Amino acid sequence: MSVLQYIPIQNVELPSGKTQDFELSYQLFGKNLHEAPIVLVNHALTGNSNVCGKEGWWSDLIGDNKCIDTKRFTILAFNIPGNGFDASEDNLIENYKDFTARTVAELFSLALEALNINALFAVIGGSVGGGIAWELAALKPNLIEHLIPVATDWKSTDWLIANCHIQDAILNHSTAPLADARMHAMTLYRTPESLTSKFNRTQVSNNFFNVESWLDYHGNVLDKRFNLAAYKLMNQILKTIDITKGRDGFSEVANKITSNIHIVTIPSDLFFKAEENWNTYVDLKLIKDNVNISEIKSIHGHDAFLIEFEQLHKILKPIFKAKKISQSKKSLSIGIKS
Repeated sequence: MSVLQYIPIQNVELPSGKTQDFELSYQLFGKNLHEAPIVLVNHALTGNSNVCGKEGWWSDLIGDNKCIDTKRFTILAFNIPGNGFDASEDNLIENYKDFTARTVAELFSLALEALNINALFAVIGGSVGGGIAWELAALKPNLIEHLIPVATDWKSTDWLIANCHIQDAILNHSTAPLADARMHAMTLYRTPESLTSKFNRTQVSNNFFNVESWLDYHGNVLDKRFNLAAYKLMNQILKTIDITKGRDGFSEVANKITSNIHIVTIPSDLFFKAEENWNTYVDLKLIKDNVNISEIKSIHGHDAFLIEFEQLHKILKPIFKAKKISQSKKSLSIGIKS
């Protein structure tokens, strides 16, 4: 596993008006810094910066000779502050209500400045990581050559906010908050068809169903490896994606983004609905040509972006197999991205 590195960022003003210091941790994979095009990978809710290799959570997509080829690219992945991956209690965040998805994008932007980076070949993220990618693109509209939001959108819908509100209530009031919140979330990450296909009402024993055992398992696993403060923070970030807040409308904000935008949606997704993604695509096509949308066909819902790697590879291959990597060459003399 790549060694964690740290960037100190001081006196960051939060939406609440408070200021806070951070140590932003990150990992690098693939080509050495400054020697290759840079791909920033944003992790999802319970993910982290360890994106490839033996224990990497996206290792089916990123690695030597894989879709995002570590022999051709430098891969950068930040840990969202407070996600608990660096195992330091000092870096956990208790004042989670002071944070938004844009706060994280602003921290990433400051880290880019600290590393003298002003160009990225691509930014890709799934779920909340994709929402942060949208926020970064809105914040730095000329930074990213290819913006790839997967199973996400530029805003948190009322449906998403409602479920994050339920998650927050569970996390604050349950006697087993991590396990219970995870069980609730798993029913949103999958679909009724996915659970029927997997379990078909089979039982472990009399009156105890395999689907219940599966939910218990995922709840217990997360309870052992994750932190309550981290879950509260990540849920808050998921709830607060909105690139238009305090700005103009979506079309006006998006029109300033120069990136080629590649939306990846999942028709069975119950969390970030495909209809919202298609509405985003139509709105974008009215104002720019460099936008496209692709679908992952799956019964598995939101989690399909972590399951259907062959489809995701086919969708992303034209981007990462391009013979010419124009913008990344500009960035070689600059450094690497956040």
